[in-house]
Amino acid sequence: MNAMFRISGAGRLSQAKTASFSFDDKSYTGIEGDTLASALLANGVHLVGRSFKYHRPRGVLSAGAEEPNALVQIVRDDARKTPNVRATVQELYDGLTANSQNRWPSLSFDVGAVNDVASPLFSAGFYYKT
Repeated sequence: MNAMFRISGAGRLSQAKTASFSFDDKSYTGIEGDTLASALLANGVHLVGRSFKYHRPRGVLSAGAEEPNALVQIVRDDARKTPNVRATVQELYDGLTANSQNRWPSLSFDVGAVNDVASPLFSAGFYYKT
């Protein structure tokens, strides 16, 4: 775990229990019982998803259940995947596998981001009831 983004001796979690997890096929370590969002931030990961329509980059905005941006998919096995889980409420455990959403082929290079460049050419659509 990258200690540069954590305050040593602060917080309610026991720093002795570490948990390894993966996000978008990259392995990270965190503190067991922490949230996925804070573990990602502690490891220096700020980009956690893309917006639905224009695929603009999204990061963690808040610290609770009201989080609108950090939605991830939790993978339990090949048959069980849970989409739209808020990273700020997902408890970190050893072996957790999470994937970002609304991106293809990867989070850092998203083909759908071309919609953001071409957005002036699109009409307002049903979002604005025109």
